[in-house]
Amino acid sequence: MKGLVNGMKNIVVLVSGGGTNLQALIDAQESGMIKNGRITCVISSKADAYALERAKKHGIKTRVLVRKDYPDVIEYSKDMLKALQEEKADLVVYAGFMTILDELVTKAMPNKMMNVHPALIPSFCGKGYYGLRVHEEALAKGVKLTGATVHFVTEVCDGGPIILQKAVEVQDNDTPEILQKRVMEQAEWKILPQAVALFCDDRLEVKDNKVYVR
Repeated sequence: MKGLVNGMKNIVVLVSGGGTNLQALIDAQESGMIKNGRITCVISSKADAYALERAKKHGIKTRVLVRKDYPDVIEYSKDMLKALQEEKADLVVYAGFMTILDELVTKAMPNKMMNVHPALIPSFCGKGYYGLRVHEEALAKGVKLTGATVHFVTEVCDGGPIILQKAVEVQDNDTPEILQKRVMEQAEWKILPQAVALFCDDRLEVKDNKVYVR
């Protein structure tokens, strides 16, 4: 399903919070880094997510699907899939989206959903590893390098094919908050727009659970 406007791909961004990764995508779009795609809709799992304000400031359509309004993840996922189909999403980007959707969504959109994770997968990833906990664990383990990973989303949490990774040095006096900020600034905000641009340029190929950049 190709984007309808001038062959442009429709990018739908899923958010739950402040939307700093969304902002990185908006900036990349406005600077011309993302050439063959447009963020056509931002969908939030929380009605008060600041990410919605960021979208509105840039004239991007927003929708809210509150997770708490649904009895379980399957009902929520059904409505989310419906929303993605209504928005004619060619690419779905998780940008701080805190709900693990049911596989009925990922199976309907294979290799068309991507997520950024604040560690070098397979380290510090999987269920329960999000937000500050990732950085707390990295510091507790004493790793010298951490970073971020952009990967395709599958039914396995943080288990999909890896698209891009970028390493970030850990400093001796880091706190989880300081490390989180450095990983965002030096890695997440750089490789997420890059991966989206590559996808929109049709330069990503997945073979045997590995991603090749053409």
